[in-house]
Amino acid sequence: MNEVLNAAARIELLSPRLANQIAAGEVVERPASVIKELLENSLDSGARRIDVDVEQGGVKLLRVRDDGSGISADDLPLALARHATSKIRNLEDLEQVMSLGFRGEALASISSVARLTLTSRTRDADQAWQVETEGRDMAPRVQPAAHPVGTSVEVRDLFFNTPARRKFLKTEKTEFDHLQEVIKRLALARFDVAFHLRHNGKTILSLHEAHDDAARARRVAAICGSGFLEQALPIEIERNGLHLWGWVGLPTFNRSQADLQYFFVNGRAVRDKLVAHAVRQAYRDVLFNGRHPTFALFFEVDPAAVDVNVHPTKHEVRFRDGRMVHDFLYGTLHRALGDVRPEDQLAGSVTTAVVRPTGLDAGEFGPQGEMRLAANALLEQPQAQPAFNTSSGASAGGAYQYQYTPRPQSAVPPAAEAQAAYREFFAPLPEANANALPAGREDIPPLGYALAQLKGIYILSENAQGLVLVDMHAAHERIMYERLKIAMASEGLSGQPLLVPESLAVSQREADCAEEHAAWFQRLGFELQRLGPETLAIRQIPALLKQAEANRLVGDVLSDLMEYGTSDRIQAHLNELLGTMACHGAIRANRRLALPEMNGLLRDMENTERSGQCNHGRPTWTQLGLDDLDKLFLRGR
Repeated sequence: MNEVLNAAARIELLSPRLANQIAAGEVVERPASVIKELLENSLDSGARRIDVDVEQGGVKLLRVRDDGSGISADDLPLALARHATSKIRNLEDLEQVMSLGFRGEALASISSVARLTLTSRTRDADQAWQVETEGRDMAPRVQPAAHPVGTSVEVRDLFFNTPARRKFLKTEKTEFDHLQEVIKRLALARFDVAFHLRHNGKTILSLHEAHDDAARARRVAAICGSGFLEQALPIEIERNGLHLWGWVGLPTFNRSQADLQYFFVNGRAVRDKLVAHAVRQAYRDVLFNGRHPTFALFFEVDPAAVDVNVHPTKHEVRFRDGRMVHDFLYGTLHRALGDVRPEDQLAGSVTTAVVRPTGLDAGEFGPQGEMRLAANALLEQPQAQPAFNTSSGASAGGAYQYQYTPRPQSAVPPAAEAQAAYREFFAPLPEANANALPAGREDIPPLGYALAQLKGIYILSENAQGLVLVDMHAAHERIMYERLKIAMASEGLSGQPLLVPESLAVSQREADCAEEHAAWFQRLGFELQRLGPETLAIRQIPALLKQAEANRLVGDVLSDLMEYGTSDRIQAHLNELLGTMACHGAIRANRRLALPEMNGLLRDMENTERSGQCNHGRPTWTQLGLDDLDKLFLRGR
């Protein structure tokens, strides 16, 4: 054993070939890894058209041809050398990288585990030149060749000299699916570039340049599916040097896997946990349990404010101000999803959502300000006054009753209306006004007018498109839930002192974090006191959360604050409680409603945020157009 240790203690320089193969372990995992590096080089060269030919899932052949700026004959051997690049010159360039590839390892790593041929021609060159390597430490051979302006890279027999790596590759279909996904991501990132993909001689993708909104929408539909585009909300907002645009799927258009989620930072596709956390929070109470949202979002920020070199594959990034970015993403998506109304879903994705920020900076978008956002939303929307009220026992037989009133055109008084709505949740109601329905039908509301009630569960309504089916309990549950949240925002949270303060052991950094956010904890009904370097005392908790495990809740919140600079756990607990209250207070099945009461519910759905889903993420209504009905009865065939 000692002899082995003594032998291992000697330090020797690795051979260039072995060093390249070790580097290849970080860069080249499968054919998809190769295609990613080659395509990024093509895009960095200014290419406007890229053709990709693949055989046997990329294991036998990968060929990428572009019309970029090309590589001069003198630079061809350097292109295959490690740490040789044309994209950075000094540390300042590294701190604000705009190119996709920049570390100068890709071609060297690929050539060490495959047979690589690189052919290129610059615009001012009389002819093209070609360089070849075959996975061994040898001087590259440069020779004349025939090729138009641009570059072609041909990679054959991947891992031919490293059989241990090759045996870990999956089936041809699996490897090609991974490769195709890489191309799709880059095609979404660069609408100005045409992409063409062939596999075993068959055309798979043919994406032309997309310079206008209609062409970009066609490309998104080609990559993500037409169903996504039909059920997606276009958004765009720019604030404090942060620019976010793209498409977010409606909560009802969700997936069992997170396989339709595209996020780009300055044109680079990333999978970042901070971004994922912000998106997950935005969809928190509108997505069915276990389902995943869909989106194609493009985030643009000062390159100096983001580090793209924190991971060998550059799939992860690090933001200089992570909390501001997190809160900006969360607040933008939260507001956009909340502003969706039935008319938007019926019209399809034809307009870009206008996200109205409420704070002076992006930080006020965050989940810590969600209650404030809810209160401000009440002031911003004149239509927010409830069209009906509910009672839990004043009406005959305990039935719930609604009173329809036309939406006012003037602004709603601030906190008084929300407080009244909160109290009326348990208060008696006046009788329903059957004469309040609009007489004319020239301007048909999005959800139309009620026709009947089916089995005491569903409301049947006629609108301009055809028939609307509404799950009355689910719809009313969402209405009550949103009304309670607004009331909570206006009335605030009251704290309940603990008879015996609870002691919580934390790290010194967590204790410092608790002191830093003391005012925020106080606003949410908590009172924390630092007893020592690593000890906190919990003296007060929110009255509504008196049944919660205070130690665990505060510990989880501090963990979130340390990780993301923000936390929504307290709000999530409160929302869960309010959701339970709304569920118990909403109308139940087999309640017979009069037409005015049904119409009152429909009008409230049109004026309520997130009314397309109940608190658990299930849809509250669906549309059956005349075409759908004609198909059911084979009309016109």
